[in-house]
Amino acid sequence: MSNQTRRFPAGGHDELSKGEIFDVLQNQRRRYVLEYLKRFEEPVSLSDLATQIAAWEYHTSVEDVTNDQKKRVYTTLQQTHLCKMEEAGIIEYDPDENLISRTQYTEELTVYLEIVPGSEFPWREFYLSLGAISTAIVVALWAGMFPLTLLTPLEWATVIAVTFTVSAAYHTYSGADMELGEDEFAPDEFDR
Repeated sequence: MSNQTRRFPAGGHDELSKGEIFDVLQNQRRRYVLEYLKRFEEPVSLSDLATQIAAWEYHTSVEDVTNDQKKRVYTTLQQTHLCKMEEAGIIEYDPDENLISRTQYTEELTVYLEIVPGSEFPWREFYLSLGAISTAIVVALWAGMFPLTLLTPLEWATVIAVTFTVSAAYHTYSGADMELGEDEFAPDEFDR
């Protein structure tokens, strides 16, 4: 691809908008491509990339990836994802050699990967459930239901407040370093 059609020219004057970045990164396979590439300085082969992504997607080792699994990933990478990423200047893809390389912008997208993790704990559902349980406890207290009446309403309020505070503190702490790769890719799952 010529530098004239790149979104990120060599001078770095033209940058992708957040919308364009999210459009590229909304797909899990494209995020996997970035995760794989950030582990290597040198260009990687499409075959190796497809095998590793298939292993991650099918929760298996590289050695256990079937030809069909690899072929499905390989084809969509080749026909769709790599071209879209190269158009954005995020990677360089040589279709003749089937090699994928990082660009100076590959690493810069890490901040966006933090915002769109693929397997983040469903905190919205957790807090909704916690709120529903707390409401049920309050209703049961108003109705005078035993054994909830063993604690005073002030003690229950303390339990609820502490539960929310500890949950929010853990959520904040665990999310501070959230990055694609920390939760989705355990070191023993990564095989080239």
